[in-house]
Amino acid sequence: MILELKEREKAAPLFMGWQETMIWSCLQGVMGHIYVDSSEEPVSAATVLGDFCFLAGKPQREIILSEEAQGDNGFMILVPGNEAWSALIEECLGNRAVKAVRYAFKKEPDVFDREKLRTMVGSLPDGYVLEGMDESLFRRCRGIDWCRDLVSQYKDYDTYRKYGLGVVIVRDGEPVCGASSYSGYIGGIEIEIDTRKDHRRKGLALACGAKLILECLGRGWYPSWDAQNKWSAALAEKLGYHLDHEYTVYETTGKDRRTK
Repeated sequence: MILELKEREKAAPLFMGWQETMIWSCLQGVMGHIYVDSSEEPVSAATVLGDFCFLAGKPQREIILSEEAQGDNGFMILVPGNEAWSALIEECLGNRAVKAVRYAFKKEPDVFDREKLRTMVGSLPDGYVLEGMDESLFRRCRGIDWCRDLVSQYKDYDTYRKYGLGVVIVRDGEPVCGASSYSGYIGGIEIEIDTRKDHRRKGLALACGAKLILECLGRGWYPSWDAQNKWSAALAEKLGYHLDHEYTVYETTGKDRRTK
């Protein structure tokens, strides 16, 4: 039987060594949920936050097949803690789980060149305005499909203001690009960047990302970056991040709205 763990610190040993901020969010009780095989002495665990499910400890079929690991919208990114978890995912889900590669970046608080980032922010094309994510923009982003994930993990603006941070580029009164916290943890955020299709390849994501990093540094927060694809990885490197390693994930079938 799979249980939601209330005493979250009991799962910490199972995730020892993981450098994923979404796991930290769950362990800290800031966001997300932790599911285990036992509330007293868990040996298998899954941290679930948004579209991500991180699997640690002893591989268990029941966890992989649970509703919590499948996602509300039929899409989930399963992150196996080892090859045994990978093998069990493939056995349990077959062609419902598509193997993919993501790119993890080093967490180096002092690596960013602030002057270079300011120059990137200043390169915004004419007609575009960069604004902070206030309550009005928060509500608007929640109602627009392409940019919903900029704020979707926060139940309301008060929660976002406490644990999140973001910027939005507006043109003719409409959001066209945004960089925001997909999730937050004590001491930082996990960055999400989305651009409306008809405004891509104009340097908007670069300007947005640079501004958000500067805002994080100003607060003493770390702006963590994890890339879904090579485009996102290349953008991260332009902003000053250094690649740590590639890793395997499994995307369960369903509609994926995330672009980063």
